[in-house]
Formats: sequence, C-alpha cells, structure tokens
Amino acid sequence: MNPHSDEKIVDSWKKNASQWSSAVRGGHIESRELVTDKAIVEAVLSRSPASVLDIGCGEGWLIRELAAQVPHLVGVDVVPDLIEQAKDAGGGHFLVASYEGIAAGAVEGLFDVVVCNFSLLGKASVEALFEAVPARLKPGGAFIVQTPHPLLAGDLPYIDGWRDGSWAGFGSEFVDPAPWYFRTLESWVALFSGNGFRLLEMREPIHPKTHQPASVLFTGVNMATHGTV
Repeated sequence: MNPHSDEKIVDSWKKNASQWSSAVRGGHIESRELVTDKAIVEAVLSRSPASVLDIGCGEGWLIRELAAQVPHLVGVDVVPDLIEQAKDAGGGHFLVASYEGIAAGAVEGLFDVVVCNFSLLGKASVEALFEAVPARLKPGGAFIVQTPHPLLAGDLPYIDGWRDGSWAGFGSEFVDPAPWYFRTLESWVALFSGNGFRLLEMREPIHPKTHQPASVLFTGVNMATHGTV
C-alpha cells in the first residue's frame, strides 16, 4: 500500500476507530473543546438548516449536537466501526460510504447544508467529493468545511503535497498515523470556485491559549439549480 495515498488514510482510521471515539467522547482534544467544535456548530446553525449531511461524521458527535435544532440529519463515514458507534448513540440516520461512493450516488436526497469537519484529508477522494457535493445541495445550499489551518503546517514548503501523519499529543493507544494531503489557502479556495461554489465566508477560529488559528473554516454557497431528487 502506498504510504501517501487516500487508501492509506482509510486504513489508518479503521485501525484507530475506537481510540478516536474515546478521545472525542472523553473531551481529550483541547482544540476541539476550546474552539473548533463550537466554531463548526455555529457555522452550520447560522444557515438555519432543516437538513444536514455530515460527510466524514466519525462517531457522530456533530449530528448529536445538531439534533435538537435540525429535523433531518444524515451522517456518512467510510469506517464501519465509527458508524456503528454513531448509530448506538443516535441523533440521526447513519450509513457507511466512501467519498468515492458518495460521488457515485451512495447518498440520496438534497440538503440545506453539507458539512465536512476535519474530514478532508486526501487528494483524489477530496477532489471527487467537491465535484459531487453540488448534486446533494438544494439551490442556495451551503458546503461548510473546517480543516487544519495551512499556516500551522510547520517548516515544510508552503506547497500542495502529501505529508506524514502524527498522533503527537494523543495517547499511546493510537497506532499507524494517517498521512494527509496538504493544501494551501489558495488551493482550498480554488476547490470551491472550481466546483460551482461562491465562497461566502472564510473564518480562522483562534485558540484562546496560543492565540493562533486553530483551523480555517470555509462556507461556500451552491450556485447550481436542479430539480428535486
């Protein structure tokens, strides 16, 4: 298996599903607890959606957080163990599907918001997903993406490319870190504009301890029109 590939990302997350669920549910990820969880919830609810599709939903925390205010919620993840844990906790409808599967039509219906919260780590799979998302959005619907801030990528050159993964800051129970495909801010903007989105907002949630951006959060509005599915 290529160590820098979309396939390797999925393989790593399948090995770390239970560890990840424990970290999320135990509140062990400081940046999430202090800033990024709140940022993504507020971004989604600012659209006053009646329906949300969470792609890369993991163990389902965002679906549960939105359940009291959003009537129709669907969570999708490629890792079966994470989806089983999401189903057990409830809050919405959950299904197993890869990003390639979503691009091929694995998810039906139209949504007011499609959200990806720290779940766009690959190259080809992410590009295919950006092409597919407009078909899952109602006209005027929003695609909301939160991802690590490119300016915090370390000392490596500021160019697109594969990077080695790390579980630094996590417990020793995590194994075989997933690689990830680094994109500059310019490349993220190009993904939106090149797939029919008008970029409505780009936010940089600030970590209250480091006073550095903890993430970058994009909201793109679907400019396409299509009939009901």
